[in-house]
Amino acid sequence: MNINKDTLLCMSLAARPGNFGTRFHNYLYEQLNLNYIYKAFTTQDLPAAIGGIRALGIRGCAVSMPFKEACIPYLDELDPSAKAIDSVNTIVNTDGYLKAYNTDYIAIAQLIKQHGINPQTSFVLRGSGGMAKAVAAAFHDAGFHNGTIVARNEETGRRLADLYGYAWQEDDSTTPAALLINVTPVGMAGGAGADVLSFSEQRIAQAEIVFDVVALPARTPLIQAAQAQNKPVITGAEVIAIQALEQFVLYTGVRPDHELVQRAAAHARS
Repeated sequence: MNINKDTLLCMSLAARPGNFGTRFHNYLYEQLNLNYIYKAFTTQDLPAAIGGIRALGIRGCAVSMPFKEACIPYLDELDPSAKAIDSVNTIVNTDGYLKAYNTDYIAIAQLIKQHGINPQTSFVLRGSGGMAKAVAAAFHDAGFHNGTIVARNEETGRRLADLYGYAWQEDDSTTPAALLINVTPVGMAGGAGADVLSFSEQRIAQAEIVFDVVALPARTPLIQAAQAQNKPVITGAEVIAIQALEQFVLYTGVRPDHELVQRAAAHARS
């Protein structure tokens, strides 16, 4: 990669930066001979970080927790994918004008179609943060009306449930559901709950399909337990690859073919 004065920088902001986005985007830049480079960052000064994106001409920025909602006051425009859920995961800088998107929402909507999930399916969604908003919105917009938000934080849990006409519960022990969705950090590598199941073995046995948005590792304890019971699964690895691809397209205007995207995702996970 020949970095020069014309090289465009793309970046990410996260509390705990990972390597997936860096490896995914840089692999595609190299394979497609694009004059871009991608780097992950964290910050303790969000207003200054967003100001830096604008002032330095940084082309794009992926946004992860805890910045998905906090960054909104510093942006110029929200795309409908972000405005509908007040949550941002992508910022595109065009000549100092910052427009925000939510490619998490786009990824979830695509996966619902790809896996052919019937909108009549009942679901329990564990979580109430920015990613949970994207998931709940995508399911609601796809016609799913029989859902329950499970969140220990009653304020955020009820707010999310009320927004889409779903029920709220503090725990999921009494809620039958054909689809289980984990949108919490439970099962994430390096976290306090890395080895913890986000749903019990009994709940998994009662379910028809299991969905975990945690991407690292792709086979979380929940996914492993579901596969051991021969349950169909949707993994966070699928989510992260689609949302990263859509970010790549927003930043560069180039849409790689499917085979190249799969190679980039495999490289990013390796």
